[in-house]
Amino acid sequence: MKKFLEIAKIVAVQGIKGEVRAQYWCDDPEFLCEFDTLYFDKEGKNPAEIEYARPHKNVVVMKLKGVDTPEQAQTLRNRVLFMDRDEAELPEGCYFIQDLIGLDVVDADSGKVYGKISDVSSYGASDIYTVKNGSEEFLFPAAPEFIEKTDIEGGKLLVRPIAGMFDGGSENGDEE
Repeated sequence: MKKFLEIAKIVAVQGIKGEVRAQYWCDDPEFLCEFDTLYFDKEGKNPAEIEYARPHKNVVVMKLKGVDTPEQAQTLRNRVLFMDRDEAELPEGCYFIQDLIGLDVVDADSGKVYGKISDVSSYGASDIYTVKNGSEEFLFPAAPEFIEKTDIEGGKLLVRPIAGMFDGGSENGDEE
């Protein structure tokens, strides 16, 4: 598992004090605002100390230590910010998307492997996992009634799908 995860991208300058606008890549902008330090690289060698951060419309406005003018802030545009996973506390049953991608989706009862998670999308009530098996793709709701166990360390998601959830069309692509 990666220690440093992408969490935001600086997209614009805000005001005259050197603040920046960051497009957040997490479920809740408040999560991004909890960090005292983020990083400009995936190795954690280039820290960015956060003086303050607050949600604003669809971005997070933040002030980085040592960035005090719009000109300095402008040099940070399009930079990706990384978080240290050790500095984050996730609630029970919540996972980083990067940890879910690549998990084998396995029937909890039969042991049948349906494929691997290739993408996670959020559409409100629950996330939707895209499960890929060769050229076939299935959408699977990440709802508690279908998921028996998420085993990140073991590399699998144990599921109890309803009938037809992983049934594709016929071999030539026609629907049955």
